[in-house]
Amino acid sequence: MNFLLLQLSLSPANVCAVLGIAFAVFVTVFLIRHLLKQRRPKGFPPGPTALPLIGNIFALASEPHVYMKKQSEVYGQIFSLDLGGISAIVVNGYDAIKECLVHQGEFFSDRPSLPLFQKLTNMGGLLNAKYGRGWTEHRKLAVNCFRSFGTGQKSFENKITEECMFFLDAIDTRKGKPFDPKHLVTNAVSNVSNLIIFGKRFTYDDTEFQDMIEIFSENIELAASAWAFLYNSFPWIAVLPFGKHQQLFRNAAEVYNFLHDIIERFSEGRQPQCPRNLIDAYLDEIDHGANDPESTFSRENLIFAVGELIIAGTDTTANAIRWAILYMALYPNIQEKVQKEIDSVVGPNNVPSLENKPRMSYTEAVIHEVLRICNIAPLGIFHATYKDTVVRGYSIPQGTTVITNLYSVHFDEKYWKSPELFYPERFLDSGGQFVKKEGFVPFSLGRRHCLGEQLARMEFFLFFTTLLQRFHLHFPDGFVPNLKPKLGMTLQPYSYPICCARR
Repeated sequence: MNFLLLQLSLSPANVCAVLGIAFAVFVTVFLIRHLLKQRRPKGFPPGPTALPLIGNIFALASEPHVYMKKQSEVYGQIFSLDLGGISAIVVNGYDAIKECLVHQGEFFSDRPSLPLFQKLTNMGGLLNAKYGRGWTEHRKLAVNCFRSFGTGQKSFENKITEECMFFLDAIDTRKGKPFDPKHLVTNAVSNVSNLIIFGKRFTYDDTEFQDMIEIFSENIELAASAWAFLYNSFPWIAVLPFGKHQQLFRNAAEVYNFLHDIIERFSEGRQPQCPRNLIDAYLDEIDHGANDPESTFSRENLIFAVGELIIAGTDTTANAIRWAILYMALYPNIQEKVQKEIDSVVGPNNVPSLENKPRMSYTEAVIHEVLRICNIAPLGIFHATYKDTVVRGYSIPQGTTVITNLYSVHFDEKYWKSPELFYPERFLDSGGQFVKKEGFVPFSLGRRHCLGEQLARMEFFLFFTTLLQRFHLHFPDGFVPNLKPKLGMTLQPYSYPICCARR
């Protein structure tokens, strides 16, 4: 009798029924749990209505910075979004961002423990490191290396100028014919960071390094895709064989292996405590902390930090210069004014230098206007609250994802008249002298502001002025540029052809 009951209980129909019930229970529990996560915490800022499960993710698929600015006009400078069960706040406008990142700097200095960050860097390295000892140690090391091997050395300006000459000579080979400047600009800018990280530059025909830079560029786009947001909300989609997140992971693995090999190559011949570059300095820290179980310096974190510095040191400045080239060709009258100033201050036979900068107010105004209107990193890198805090009456729990919309700062009509116009004169006073503007934050604010700001400013000025001193920039006949940016973690221009004619 018991045997018959057992046979009956294991019949295919009963097994299917049991599995069906178990699946239904699982789905129900999952849905209830996820819907509970989507409830706004008490005292949380208001925000747009979220869809079940996916929240506001798909609203961010196209120009999220623009969407967030529009929502701030409805819900205020600080509002909330649901990133598929992940509660986030968006901070818009200079006043609100300064209040969070400066006045409450420590409270907003963490990084969110998002599955994508955990997958790619294990929350280690430098840019994505959690706020605490690891971030402090890596930030201090990076700052010291920038000073020791870069901006703190008087000879470093000469090294940037030398790279500018390689860059201009490569352009000269085009003989004034149209070409896409992306490849040359990216390689030239990357080489400045490479001098600090590796102690040497890479030639423009080094295909192995160029391939890695291309992968970095692709990942910057993929990391801002809807698939990346979906992965953060539903990490289990990693089992799916399709989706842009899979390409992101494949790219990351390839870059990791490349960086491992290149770090090994450039650490050959190293003498402990006599660092030649950032890699040597980092390896010294690993040795120093060998007996410290709390030390955050490791081979893995070295790979993450080097990768992050290459991305940060290349993509933003390269895109800024590409935008500047595009705008100079688009506005030949502005280009002519810059060139007249270069000719007047620098002269035809001298190389532009940082000593010329204080006397080149119009050029400075143009550079600043490019950074303002193009918003290279419109949302920066996501922050997180380190502790519970209150901002403008709203209660923000510890660990909340925080998005600072820097785009909204540069289009804040409180600080900028007709912000949609490209108008360098907004950075000049009545006497034509350059003036700093309070609502100008392309490098963000607070403890997590861009540590390479000084280097980026040096590069932009020297590449821009040496380029316009030698060449007149124009588009091929009949070409109409697309001023709409290509979306990613950074905003880059779509590919365009440029003609560089000797002046």
